[in-house]
Amino acid sequence: MPPRRGRPRYEDPEYDAEPVYLDEIEEADGTPKKTAASRKRTTKKKVEPDTSDQPSAANRIVIGTNADGEKIEIPIDEEKQWYVVHCYSGYENKVRHSIEQRIETMGMQDQIFDVIVPTEEEIEVREGKKRTVERRVFPGYILVQMKMNKESWFVVRNTPGVTGFVGMDSEPIPLRPDEVAQIMRRMEAETPRVKMTLKVGQRVRIVDGPFYDFLGMVSEIDLERNKVRVMVSFFGRETPVELDFLQVEKA
Repeated sequence: MPPRRGRPRYEDPEYDAEPVYLDEIEEADGTPKKTAASRKRTTKKKVEPDTSDQPSAANRIVIGTNADGEKIEIPIDEEKQWYVVHCYSGYENKVRHSIEQRIETMGMQDQIFDVIVPTEEEIEVREGKKRTVERRVFPGYILVQMKMNKESWFVVRNTPGVTGFVGMDSEPIPLRPDEVAQIMRRMEAETPRVKMTLKVGQRVRIVDGPFYDFLGMVSEIDLERNKVRVMVSFFGRETPVELDFLQVEKA
């Protein structure tokens, strides 16, 4: 009998039984059974990370490099939004004027729409006299309404006096609608704010009302109602008196 091919599954010389070969094992239906030698090795498919939510390179612009020489990129946002720009304190109006000039000379009216310095009216008392002054809400900052892209970013960022956009890791972040609304309400308020420089425990003089020229100590300040409570010595005892901010001044 010719020699059999294949590796025997077992072969004991004490038995005369015919050895069983792996390649001769069959399934119940007569088809050859797959063995370890006949199985094909499969390669696990590499799972690529999902980048569907990440902005593509076409939607970002390079604005410089960091200390390690890596590129610093910011996303492009073609929607009209408000951004906060940092500038030298005290030069807000000058920087605003410079940006407006660059918008006009460089034809950027369709990408940069408005530049404002947030201000509000405030009443202050000096030497017993009230006066209304215009105060910057955010000293050292201005607001720019624009579409963020390479050209508009370049125009604003390279304006003399501008030190950068406010954001995270050199990435400009637009203001939320509720933040913009809050700033606009402060700018459009009909009633001027009262400048508050007093502190609890501070000695003050009453400059208006029935307790005119009395001295007292500030015990409580209510910023929402523009009220201050002053402990006044009256008939030998401390009496709390509620007054408007404008009715007292530092002693």
